[in-house]
Amino acid sequence: MKNEVQKTSLITVLLCVCAVAWTMEWPLPEAELIRNFGYNDRGRPVLGFVFEGDGQVLAADTGELIFSRSEKNTASRLPSALGAWSAIDHGDGLVSIYGRYKDEDTVQPRQRVNTGMPVATAGRSGWSGRDGLYFMLYDRRERRWVNASMVINPLPDTQPPQIFGVQLRNTGNMTEDRVIEVNQLRNIGQGRYAVSVNTIDTQFESRGLPLAPHRIVCSINGEEVGVLSFETISTWDGRLMVNRNGLFPAQRVYANPFEIAEVQFNRGQAQLEIIVYDIAGNSQNTNVRIIID
Repeated sequence: MKNEVQKTSLITVLLCVCAVAWTMEWPLPEAELIRNFGYNDRGRPVLGFVFEGDGQVLAADTGELIFSRSEKNTASRLPSALGAWSAIDHGDGLVSIYGRYKDEDTVQPRQRVNTGMPVATAGRSGWSGRDGLYFMLYDRRERRWVNASMVINPLPDTQPPQIFGVQLRNTGNMTEDRVIEVNQLRNIGQGRYAVSVNTIDTQFESRGLPLAPHRIVCSINGEEVGVLSFETISTWDGRLMVNRNGLFPAQRVYANPFEIAEVQFNRGQAQLEIIVYDIAGNSQNTNVRIIID
């Protein structure tokens, strides 16, 4: 697990360095971002950006179009979750995926595309209920989905995330698996608790749509005990794994708003602090003093 944490930290550093030297463009510039990477979609993480709107879908960066699927021209009668979709290989294993757009003729595979070149038209196909686009980045070498926010040209954002509540769930007592809202109850029994945070981020120029933050940190008495990072989501044996102090099953983390740590509380007092960051560096924090009986 220690090696996994070190590897993840190195990946984060490399991605940040790349983001400084190289950026992608927005694939649907005039549309609105309604879901982002890591958003909790009824217990599952969103693996990319979901846009609502119309316009031409543009290549986010130079590369080779390696795949293009039209629902009209497929022999299968089963609908695809992505509907009509295309994939562009940008080298070094990084692939951008564009899906759920209008099902029509698109750029054909094995063609070289440049940044900003139209590859499709925003619309509706697959498991989509509105016109728009589903955009994702995938690292084929490491088998992980990558948060495009780290490499795409950033939007102006001065609004910090919001924290609606912090919950504790007793995981050490099988007969008392109850959820405690820490803002309503300051006394708890000693034991092991899962810490969950109900939080969202909103971008300054949007209409206040809820988005996932970029990083959540949990500290007890000034010591960091849990970090949930929305930078990559890995795939292992068909399961999604998120970075929570190492790789952790997404099914567990996303069972609640965001489960970020499991902590042992012993008798006495504890100062619980939660800090939530967005991709622009804005932050929001909350502090709660807890008495453990």
